[in-house]
Parts: sequence; C-alpha cells; structure tokens
Amino acid sequence: MNAADTAWIIVATALVLFMTLPGLALFYGGLVRARNVLSVFMHTFTIACLMSVLWLALGYSIAFGDGNAFWGGLGKAFFAGITEDTAAGNLPEVLFAAFQMTFAIITPALIVGAFVERISFAFVCVFSSIWMLVVYAPVVHWIWGGGLLAGEDWSLFANGVNDFAGGIVVHQTAGLAALLLAFFLGPRSDKSKPPHNPGMVMIGAAMLWVGWFGFNGGSELAANGSAAMALTVTHISAATASLTWALWERIRFGKSSLVGIVTGTIAGLASITPASGSVGPVEALIIGGVAGIMCQELCGIVKNALKIDDTLDVFAVHGVGGMFGIIMLAVFGHAGWTEQLGGLLVVGAYTLVATTAIILIVKIFVPLRVSKEDEQQGLDITSHGERAYDMTS
Repeated sequence: MNAADTAWIIVATALVLFMTLPGLALFYGGLVRARNVLSVFMHTFTIACLMSVLWLALGYSIAFGDGNAFWGGLGKAFFAGITEDTAAGNLPEVLFAAFQMTFAIITPALIVGAFVERISFAFVCVFSSIWMLVVYAPVVHWIWGGGLLAGEDWSLFANGVNDFAGGIVVHQTAGLAALLLAFFLGPRSDKSKPPHNPGMVMIGAAMLWVGWFGFNGGSELAANGSAAMALTVTHISAATASLTWALWERIRFGKSSLVGIVTGTIAGLASITPASGSVGPVEALIIGGVAGIMCQELCGIVKNALKIDDTLDVFAVHGVGGMFGIIMLAVFGHAGWTEQLGGLLVVGAYTLVATTAIILIVKIFVPLRVSKEDEQQGLDITSHGERAYDMTS
C-alpha cells in the first residue's frame, strides 16, 4: 500500500460524499418551490443512507467481486474477507470500497432531479434501492470491475470501453433512468413557478464543483501527475461550459441568469467526467465549450419536443453530457469508436429495459405519485410533516 495514494483517496472519498451531502441537496433544493425543498433534502439524505448500507451488503460484491462477465457474485457481500490489511492495488481495499460507495450514493441521487415535487417518498426509497443493485452495480462491474465491457478475455470489445470516472457508469445510467421516471410520472400539475432560491442553487453547484475534484481526480486511484491533470481539465471544462451557457442564454433570451450559469457548470463537469483521465487542457476547453450550448438546447428539446417534465433537466445535463464526453474520447483519438459507441448502446439498452421493469413492478406495490391535493400543498408538509420556512411571517 502507498501512503500518499491512500491519503489522497481518503480525501477524494470525502469530496465525493460532499457532492451529494450537501452539494446536490442544495442544488436541487433551491430549484424547487419553497413548499418542496425539505422533500428534496429528505430524498437525497435517505438515498445516501440506503445506498451506503446496500453497498456494504451487496453492491460492492456485485460490482467488484470475482464473478463472471455479467456480475461479480456475492463472494464479497458485507465486505467479506476485507480487513484493514487487505490491499486493492496500492490502496487498502476497504478504502477503495468506501470510495466506490460514494459513487453508488450520488448516481441514484442524481435521478432525484427528474421527479421532484410529485413522487411518493416510499417509491423513491424502494426504486432507488433496487435500481442501484440491478442497474448501477452490474454496469460498474461491466466497465470498471473486469466484466463485459472492460477489455478482458470475455469482453465484447477487445480494448474495452474508456470511461474514466463515469460518463456511462454514472451519468448515462442516471440520465436515462431520470427520463423514464419523468415519463411514467407525468408532468407536474403546475410548472409555472421559478426556482424558489437561486442563491441556494449556486451554493450547491459550487459544492459540486469542488467535490468533483475528488470524483475525477480520485478516479486515478493514485496521487500522481495523472490525477493532477484530471483535476485540472475538470476545472477548465466546468469554467468554459459555465461561460458558454451564460453567453448562449444571453443570445437567446437577452439575459444571463445565475441558475443558468451554474447549470452550465454541471454540464461541463458531467461532460468531462469520462474523458478527464485522457484529455489535455485544450481538449477540455473544447468539451466544456460545446457542452454549455448543447446541454442547454437539449433542455428545451426534452421539455418542448418530447413533452417530458424532467423537472431539473437531469437527462439533458447529466445524461447527454456524460454520453457526449464518451463520444469525444473517440473524436480526439483516445478511444476506439466501436468501443465507445458500443458501450453506450449496450448500457443504454440495458438501463432502459431494466429501469422500465423496475418502475412497472414497484408501482404495483408502492404508489408512484402523490395525490393532487398533496402535490398542491407541497410534499414537505404532506409527506414529512415539516416546513422549510415560516409561511405566516
């Protein structure tokens, strides 16, 4: 085990958890109405707790166990055989498992943005738990755990898919699942209200930006020059996408908004995620520059052309951004077209089929959507018996 590598991944693990708690919670919470902000906090916090326990029990073993091409098996369930002295490369395996746990937390938490303000809390808990084990963990195994798409002897592609920190594993899977959930839920009864607290949105986005250094820089699993480059290109892409989003917004609508520029930040971060282990600063500039405009346009396409109320644009920003980054690796010559497009198709098809099945099965037993009356009053009081603000003052 290497002490420097271990120290950096301990920090990176904390940074990635910081992305969800409190970063993503604040980012999403500020975007909804005042009467639903606590429900968003509750969703993200509960998902973090549930995924931690499930990752310990089954998720890590399914993703990184010594199984076959499709899943890792249950040999490492409850971290069986892992002690403080067990190594995974240059790291303690328990630290590697904890680092990957934070990815298993944020991926289903990203989906929250698609269904806020109208979904039942019970459905969120059951769906997220099954989805992480049935969709996320197997896909992790396929790409990062030596499975179907990793370039091993049993791989579909000889060289494997190049997905450094989760363009497919995290952002495509979460983006497609978000789109499906928004479709099955149907639109909110009233979509006219603006974000209740843009300042909260900016604070959450800033936390996500900082935490993303652990997300991408930590994915090198070492304290070296490659990790430093991954961190640097992550920052450049985020900054550039923020600016191009704001510029494009001004061209289209005459003004650049705070919510817009920080959404551009997230688009740039999602887009650079799979490429951050391969590209240089100029390539990151290009990725971020395109992402800021492309993801903004996709927001309108999803809502206006597809007529799907993906409330906080999870698919357009995370799903499209992550897939774009995967493709740009082939454009820049850092990966083969067959591997990158093949990985997108295989994982995309599996995610769509499996997620649809989970939604249809779970909603038989658990209500998918709250009543119109509960939606009108707000989920904070009807689902959780609390209010974020004193509405009488």
